[in-house]
Amino acid sequence: MGAISYFSQRSKRRRWVLAGVSLAIGAATLFLQFSDWEPRAAGPFAFVARALAEPVSTRLPPGLTRLPSPEVAPPIARKDGGPVKVELEAKTARGLMADGVGFTYWTFNGTVPGPMIRLRQDDEVELTLKNSTDSPVSHSIDSHGVIGPGGGGKVTQTPPGETSVFRFKATTPGAFIYHCATPMIPFHLSHGMYGLMVVEPRGGWPKVDREFYVVQGDFYLTGDPAKAGMHQAAVERMAKETPDYVVFNGSVGSLAKERALKAKVGETVRIFFGNAGPNLVSSFHVIGEILEKVYPEGASEPMTNIQSTLVPAGGATIVEFKLRAPGTYLLVDHSLARLQKGALGMLEVEGPENPEVFQSVKMGSPGGGGH
Repeated sequence: MGAISYFSQRSKRRRWVLAGVSLAIGAATLFLQFSDWEPRAAGPFAFVARALAEPVSTRLPPGLTRLPSPEVAPPIARKDGGPVKVELEAKTARGLMADGVGFTYWTFNGTVPGPMIRLRQDDEVELTLKNSTDSPVSHSIDSHGVIGPGGGGKVTQTPPGETSVFRFKATTPGAFIYHCATPMIPFHLSHGMYGLMVVEPRGGWPKVDREFYVVQGDFYLTGDPAKAGMHQAAVERMAKETPDYVVFNGSVGSLAKERALKAKVGETVRIFFGNAGPNLVSSFHVIGEILEKVYPEGASEPMTNIQSTLVPAGGATIVEFKLRAPGTYLLVDHSLARLQKGALGMLEVEGPENPEVFQSVKMGSPGGGGH
């Protein structure tokens, strides 16, 4: 009986591997068929079989922590249009997806999201992409704020240990997702290879007191994601669009407790919010606040007084609001079942009470979170 079970499991595992490889080859073949893309690295599909065949480890590396969240890039003070040099490195990094749950990320510069690239309209930009020697596959960068073949992705297909460079002009203001564009593209995104490129208008945006950088992503893990240990990205779950985790800035709790965003009563805040996907649409909402200005999908003109704003996969938005009362305000995807998968951030606001705006007259039962 044990032998039958063993061979049955082995056969089942082999079928999953073959299915994953077939899916990878099929997706990449379609991609190549309808474009003139020519990746420089041979054999872009072998890593899928390796990832699927690699067992989940029940042990975490000693001292494993969450990957750091990148800082928001400061507003641009200079008046000229560049030239500006941007350097990114594609590298593998291990970190906690949740308490006890490790994940092997593919990153730009070791963080998820990658660094916020901040430019001014009309900047002349030179972007260098280095692929670390320990990367298992080729990587590239496609920015939705770049006008040109593949948003840069066509000319940056970069094997491990090599470097690519291209130049572009930042023609259009807004907030734009950038991501790896090497087949299979969604598999790279579901490892964490994304970030935001923010292009300020020529005169800049109105000054605010604080700015924050938040990017949502959906993740798919091998094995049982509730069990402790190191996990890899699962191509079959990604293809079925059934994420195990939906998180802000790369992990559950990355913007909570001691890692929460901080501000004060009376301040106006601006959040650059992106949704890398690769699959889910986000209904971005701040519980207890009204988004006084929303630049939908990073548009040039804002809308006003919005409760929740849709951010498509591969899209971004800019929101602004003034803080009028102290407390903890929750950043969520208002597809609220995703709270159980990690889509929660905290904005902790300090300062004096403001009974003209909000006050508790009789406290209800404790433990509720609002919504």
